[in-house]
Amino acid sequence: MVTRLYNGMWRVNLTGRAQGPSQGVSREQFTVSMSHLLKGNSEEKSLVILKMISATEGPVKARQVQKFTEDLVSAVVHVLTHRQELRGWTRKKTAGPPARVQVLAAQLLSEMRLQDGQRFRGPQCLDHDCDQAMIEDWVFRVPHVTTFLSVVIHRGFLVLCSSLDLATLVPACQVEQGREFESFLDVLSVIYLNSQLAREQRHCWRLLFSSQLHGQSFSQLCGRITHQGPCLAILEDHDGHVFGGFASCSWEVKPQFQGDNKCFLFSIAPCMAVYMHTGYNDHYMYLNHGQQTIPNGLLIVQSRAMSSVPWLPKDADFGKGHSKAKPRCTTYNSPQLSAKEDFRFDKIEVWGVGDPPETQLAKGKKSILDVDPETQILLEASGRVRHSEGLREVPDYDNPKE
Repeated sequence: MVTRLYNGMWRVNLTGRAQGPSQGVSREQFTVSMSHLLKGNSEEKSLVILKMISATEGPVKARQVQKFTEDLVSAVVHVLTHRQELRGWTRKKTAGPPARVQVLAAQLLSEMRLQDGQRFRGPQCLDHDCDQAMIEDWVFRVPHVTTFLSVVIHRGFLVLCSSLDLATLVPACQVEQGREFESFLDVLSVIYLNSQLAREQRHCWRLLFSSQLHGQSFSQLCGRITHQGPCLAILEDHDGHVFGGFASCSWEVKPQFQGDNKCFLFSIAPCMAVYMHTGYNDHYMYLNHGQQTIPNGLLIVQSRAMSSVPWLPKDADFGKGHSKAKPRCTTYNSPQLSAKEDFRFDKIEVWGVGDPPETQLAKGKKSILDVDPETQILLEASGRVRHSEGLREVPDYDNPKE
């Protein structure tokens, strides 16, 4: 990426005359290039990006844009790691090419519109020509490109001051105090999912449940994720498919569908994609447990992912799931996200996004007796001693601590 940035600056021709091969980057070239990349409009950005991709004038091949995108994504991970700004997340180390880099790059490239108006669809499109208008449109519609360039320049080279708030790009990873935990999500997957959330939800993710920490228990899952505000539920099946759903409001255990049209489904592996609601119905999310005659499990739409098998509400069945879409789910227009229709999984995580609901903050500050005065009166009337009365601070609701 360093070479690409240098070439992009050096190829900015301010004079209109041919440049010699040994010339360095002038102050004017540096200023114009940085101004275009960091503060310019989509047209100005696209002009410099094209020069970073190829030394020749005119259209470039889609495979050249793909390689540029992979280099850009890889550079972002390197910069965040080097500057120690992963905010609690990890950079997964894998043998061979970094798969997540290629997956995210492919997702970004899939947003490009080809000359015939069709979206970029895989390897069969790599020989298509991409002109300056296509690159400009791509930069305009895919803000990750501009954001990633800003991260590389500002954080990588420590060039110029930046208004970029990394907290909205990489959320803080919050885990129970004293617990060691490493998510099966890597930082690129987190960045991609975080960009789909409302801005006020992006600054932190709170771990509510992990099968690694809390065991493979559906009862534990229900107890830990209810009334916790919006959250992401993610699992990895035995075939390596990683997918899940966003619940836009607090989960409740009840035999009715819940949620609203802000819910969505997503895939992380083998590809990255998000599937929004279609408006066909209101079957957004469902959570039920302990019933004998109606379905039990955690469902996001008709796909019984992340759930015990319906009608078998036993923790012994935790780890079995069902995802069905023939060929598409009616609520989110998503394909089958698991490798098999009936699948098995060991790993599941549920993350609350943004600040916890006020009800949870209040619950953490009060004793159960503070919120249940009738129980307090009964204890006092029966002569029972409240052993904890002198062991905790008296709540000061008029002057709460910051």
